[in-house]
Amino acid sequence: MLNYPVEREVLEPLVPAGTTLDTYKGKAYVSLVAFLFLKTRLLGVPVPFHQDFEEVNLRFYVRRFSGDDWRRGVVFVKEIVPKPAIAFIARAVYNENYVALPMRHSLQQSDDGSVSQLEYSWELNNRWNSLRGSVAGPMRETAPASLEEFITEHYWGYAAQKDGCCVEYQVEHPRWKVAPVSEAKFDCDLKGLYDPAFASALSQAPSSAFLAEGSPVTVFKGVRI
Repeated sequence: MLNYPVEREVLEPLVPAGTTLDTYKGKAYVSLVAFLFLKTRLLGVPVPFHQDFEEVNLRFYVRRFSGDDWRRGVVFVKEIVPKPAIAFIARAVYNENYVALPMRHSLQQSDDGSVSQLEYSWELNNRWNSLRGSVAGPMRETAPASLEEFITEHYWGYAAQKDGCCVEYQVEHPRWKVAPVSEAKFDCDLKGLYDPAFASALSQAPSSAFLAEGSPVTVFKGVRI
C-alpha cells in the first residue's frame, strides 16, 4: 500500500453524494493498493477461472454520518484486474471504473517464510508497469491514530452512480497487521492510466509505504443512499 498526500481540490469532484472527504491530520490521501484475490466467491458461489487473480487500485477516503455514527469508507478512482468479465460486470452493475489488463506478480521470501519483496505488474501501451517494494520489518499492530490505522481502518465502500446518487456497501475483515516497506517504487504510464490531475502526486515518492497481512474479506450487498 503506497500512500500519497494530494490536494483536496483533486478529489472533491469525485466525492460521491452523501459523503464527505476524509482526511488525516488535515491532509487528503490517495493510496495505490496491490493485492491478490484468493478463493473468490460471488454470492457464495465460486466462479470457474475467476477465483484467484491480481488487482491494483487507486483509492481515496470519505466518510458518511449514518444517523448514529460516522461510517469511514473508500472510493475507488480506478481498478485494474486481469479478467475482462470482472471488469465488465463491475462497470455495468456497480459503475466502478475497472479496466482489464494483462497482469502478473512475484514475491520473494526470507528463510523464515515471510515475504521479503513483492512486485505487481500490468501491461499498458506495450510496456510493463509495476508497483514494488521490500519489506523492512516484522508485522505489527497499527498504532492508534497513525497514518497506517487511518489507511486500513475503513470498512465501507462508496460508488457514485450515473444518476448522481451513491451506492454504499459494507466491507468486513479483521483488523490487519502491517509491516514497513522500503525501496517502494511505482513505475507507471500515468498519462495512459489516470486523469492528469493525479500525475503530480503519483510522480512523487510515497509519503508512506507498508505491507498489510490480508485476510478473508466479505463485501455485502450495496444499497442506494
